[in-house]
Amino acid sequence: MRISLPPFMTLSRRRFLRGAGSLVAAYTLADALRLARADTMSMTMPARMTAPTLAAPKEPLLNPTSLTRFVDRLPIPPTAHAAGKRAHPAYPDRMLPYYRMEMRAFKARLHRDLPATPLWGYSGLSPGPTIDTMRGEPLLIDWVNALPTQHFLPIDHNLHGAERSQPEVRVVTHVHGARVPAASDGYPEDGYAPGHSALYHYPSAQDAATLWYHDHAMGITRLNIYAGLFGTFIVRDAEEQALGLPSGDFDLPLILCDRLIAKDGQLYYPVSDDPSAPWVTECHGNAVLCNGKLYPYLDVEPRRYRLRLINVANTSFFDLSLSHEVPFKQIGSDQGLLPVPLTRSRIELYPAERADVVVDFSDMAGQSVQLHHRSEAIMEFRVHDHERRDTSALPATLRSIKRIDPASAVRDRVLTLGELDDANGNAMAMLLGGKRWSDPVTEDPRQNSIETWSFVNLTGDAHPIHLHLVRFQVIDRRPFDLFAWNADRTLKFTGPAQLPPPHEAGWKDTVRADPGMVTRIAMHFEGEPGRYVWHCHFLEHEDNDMMRPYQLLPEQTG
Repeated sequence: MRISLPPFMTLSRRRFLRGAGSLVAAYTLADALRLARADTMSMTMPARMTAPTLAAPKEPLLNPTSLTRFVDRLPIPPTAHAAGKRAHPAYPDRMLPYYRMEMRAFKARLHRDLPATPLWGYSGLSPGPTIDTMRGEPLLIDWVNALPTQHFLPIDHNLHGAERSQPEVRVVTHVHGARVPAASDGYPEDGYAPGHSALYHYPSAQDAATLWYHDHAMGITRLNIYAGLFGTFIVRDAEEQALGLPSGDFDLPLILCDRLIAKDGQLYYPVSDDPSAPWVTECHGNAVLCNGKLYPYLDVEPRRYRLRLINVANTSFFDLSLSHEVPFKQIGSDQGLLPVPLTRSRIELYPAERADVVVDFSDMAGQSVQLHHRSEAIMEFRVHDHERRDTSALPATLRSIKRIDPASAVRDRVLTLGELDDANGNAMAMLLGGKRWSDPVTEDPRQNSIETWSFVNLTGDAHPIHLHLVRFQVIDRRPFDLFAWNADRTLKFTGPAQLPPPHEAGWKDTVRADPGMVTRIAMHFEGEPGRYVWHCHFLEHEDNDMMRPYQLLPEQTG
């Protein structure tokens, strides 16, 4: 049950003090927080009046550092194969490849020395099979729910879409970064129970890019992805193939996530101290899985490899580097190739972000190179001293990217990222534009128009914001005066605009919106009219109202 309360949305006092408390006196901050309000409409919040406190696990958890490292080979997800061909009304003169992807419960060893862990996965695998297609080659996928009828992770029935009246297990698959019709996008409210399926159409009408697919069911996305429902979806094109980049066995997805694991091998998902309201604001694990394994190794040749790095974690970001000062050559980001390769010693990925990199092991024959997250080695490359001839290349230029002129935008939308807090300044719900998912649609761009969206981050967290359907460009980030905003919604900048770094100069579909900053993006709304969504890709936030529908209206003619 929910009760109506006076609207208030504040910057969390705890988070602000953690990130910027030295800037102002405490009494000034308190005054500003009292002035802070959500948008002028009324909102509801759960009957619970205080934010959840993290509960201690009831079972002993694994300390992953106790495990022997690099004893399991890195799994390479198999490539999905079409089960046949089928007709589709959009293509009256051709038959399309038809794939059947069945979501099933299974068990797998995350490490040699652990008992098998119960998981959910596409085709009984986590990560699921890699879907590999070419630009201009549309395909059909039948996403089949063959899961049990009961969830093995804790559902919070207070969250919108996860009420007790809903089936406990629901799924709906979204291909993150795909330009698809609305009916095939995986709309969160279109979830379906075990025994049902959804046939989706993917036109593949976009540049080559590393995409990924995952569950998107309303109110339980965080649980379904944590359970293992994700995989890689690669789009290729002739322009990229002509560059001669590493390919075949030397082009590998590397999917990263973190988990908490009990000593008996079971996944542990953190909960609050209230069994009737188990939702928590964040989910951080102490064990990093690489393609579903803890501390795996990979035998490589002394040559170039292309690694498609994908962060599928619920809330954690990864700070990646290689031992022996081996550099990454970053060639792509979320939505495909960058203009030129970038030499980088570290790659930072927020949830849902991707980085396409080339690593050259040619000078490391007979040695081992570790992949580090911060200071911890999470994977090992064992470089053999024999090789086949390396015919790959790393061109000086990759792909021309025309910048969107912000002045060409027909509209600039100013959208807040905020929290609904309790009296102690702790988050109870996360909001976009001061609105919940169930509020009327407020973002309604027109097909083939250009808009800029400015994300005003009122919280102390950096939020990874994702828009479905479209790719976009990061324009800039700029600091603003939180107190001026809270007083009268004045957007008063306190410093110059900061241009995106070179690794954000390509096409993106997920952007890091920093605290105390206005992050501005520009996009051309190509694609079919219909209802899509935009949301924070911290899955705990997304599931507790930090997600909003948007309506793409038909192009205005005449």
